[in-house]
Amino acid sequence: MQLFECQNCRQTLHFENRFCGRCGHRLGYVAARQALVALQARDGAWCPIDRPREAYRFCANAGHDVCNWLVASGDPHAFCEACRHNRMIPDLSVAGNLERWRRIEAAKHRLFYSLIQFRLPLATRAEHPEGLIIDMIADPDDPTAERVLTGHASGLITINIAEADDAERESRRAGMGELYRTVLGHFRHEVGHYYWDRLVRDGPPEMLERFRALFGDEREDYAAALNRHYDQGPPPDWRDRCISAYATAHPWEDFAETWAHYLHIVDTLGTANAFGLGLRPQVAQAHELATRIDFDAYKADNVDALVEAWLPLTLAVNSLNRSMGLPDLYPFVLSAPVITKLGFVHDLVASAQRAGRGGTGTFSPDGSLVR
Repeated sequence: MQLFECQNCRQTLHFENRFCGRCGHRLGYVAARQALVALQARDGAWCPIDRPREAYRFCANAGHDVCNWLVASGDPHAFCEACRHNRMIPDLSVAGNLERWRRIEAAKHRLFYSLIQFRLPLATRAEHPEGLIIDMIADPDDPTAERVLTGHASGLITINIAEADDAERESRRAGMGELYRTVLGHFRHEVGHYYWDRLVRDGPPEMLERFRALFGDEREDYAAALNRHYDQGPPPDWRDRCISAYATAHPWEDFAETWAHYLHIVDTLGTANAFGLGLRPQVAQAHELATRIDFDAYKADNVDALVEAWLPLTLAVNSLNRSMGLPDLYPFVLSAPVITKLGFVHDLVASAQRAGRGGTGTFSPDGSLVR
């Protein structure tokens, strides 16, 4: 994530800010520019002070204070590039649901920041029969009814809003023996399934062949594979081959977990670059741990450049967390096979960017990426 600053007073801003804390200017995010801009009201519209001839209105969800993204005045959409993918939102008449929705939207907008930065193809359900749509819903009141499962199916991402409650999410993480569980992590994982359909299944045959060589044959019975995973657990050597225990359940899950970690790595390195971070450890083997993160991770030439910066950074941040008595920020090991899988994701993203000719790609009605 890049750093932002107020164009009026140069105060450092966060991606989620609605107002500048120093000068009080109203702020809005312009996705096309990847810019958080200070605004002035003019003739019923909002105009960036650095481009006063441009006119915007806020996303309709700004009325609930869950979105700070802008929509161009001439755009027929009521919602921004992120919110127009919503299909269902929580019942706001239920106490606490508005705050849960805000937390989920904060994570979802960070997801879309990355997807737009990568120039990955995005389509709504109105634009494509398997376009990306999102349901954010709660478990039913009836305790005997089926619970809402966070997951993906044919372009639909479902998020159980209970994941927005820290205590509930931590309970689920511990109960499932997971090392890491966040709302943003859920979004990154589930959108990995979406892009597997779009870029691997519907991509060139050689991409599917390469996928199967690395991750396995996705034609394996999915339900049976998950039942086996939950009954027997992961194989004892899973760390040698996969980024997480859950990744061993099925090739689809291995890919989605790897995709999520690729987004974790790239966006965190992007933040480190924005802060100008560098490491010069005061140990004998400092040369192996020294690094300066001075490149745009979203435009890295290869996965090796990402990994070479990521490994020293995670050692440093994990050590900082331990100094605060906290768990490791990144409690995972990147084995050689995992790095190779991350390289597949990197190449897949680069291929989609090339197919989109440098812009946000689209899909044709038959599901293929427009080239």
